[in-house]
Amino acid sequence: QVQLVESGGGLVQAGGSLRLSCAASGRTFSRYTMGWFRQAPGKERDFLAAISWNGYTYHADSVKGRFTISRDVTKNTVYLQMNSLKPEDTAVYYCAVDRDGIGTMISGRADYWGQGTQVTVSS
Repeated sequence: QVQLVESGGGLVQAGGSLRLSCAASGRTFSRYTMGWFRQAPGKERDFLAAISWNGYTYHADSVKGRFTISRDVTKNTVYLQMNSLKPEDTAVYYCAVDRDGIGTMISGRADYWGQGTQVTVSS
């Protein structure tokens, strides 16, 4: 059974940093694309960043320069380093895994999703 477990969310002041982690289990994901999304109250879920099995990364314009995605293939884990956080970054953050490439994830689709972790940025 595939499981994605996010951690690292919490409350932080504007300008601060957080590092989210997502540990995947249930199979080997070394050839999968891994990524991050977020959903703010009353809004649609937005794509943030993805990393391919061979390390190619793509970040949405909204977070480029502030957020960085990375992964540890040996640990089946993907990370999202978030710097210079703003109140508008407040949302539930989800990790996702897909057997296809980054393009599929940019379109909002993924084979597996985590339960989400809350990030709250105070002003």
